[in-house]
Amino acid sequence: MENSQKKITWSLQDNKRTEQERNVFKPTGKPVKSKNVTYLFWAVIILLTTSYLLPLLYEDRVEVCLTKTFCFNSKDHVLLYGFYVFTTIVILLLAVFGAYVIGKKIGQKFKI
Repeated sequence: MENSQKKITWSLQDNKRTEQERNVFKPTGKPVKSKNVTYLFWAVIILLTTSYLLPLLYEDRVEVCLTKTFCFNSKDHVLLYGFYVFTTIVILLLAVFGAYVIGKKIGQKFKI
């Protein structure tokens, strides 16, 4: 046993860092900034760009009538149709999120 090799251990704690390098990782005491607003902003921007790009990729003319007198199509009214696609996607996402929240509350009431 004495002539067997000693097991090599790799450690960063072996006094290889100076005190200044160790203090880099200490907490500063500043509150952590919430990035939810930033994430939401970029999600809306990406959703808007995709909603305006989708009609451009589709070659056929799509006509939408909100009322009997107010109709628009995807080729002549690009901005209005892109906004229509954006609001449709947002409504679908809110419906899915609402179903998730309601299902979670119902699931907490009827725990098995």
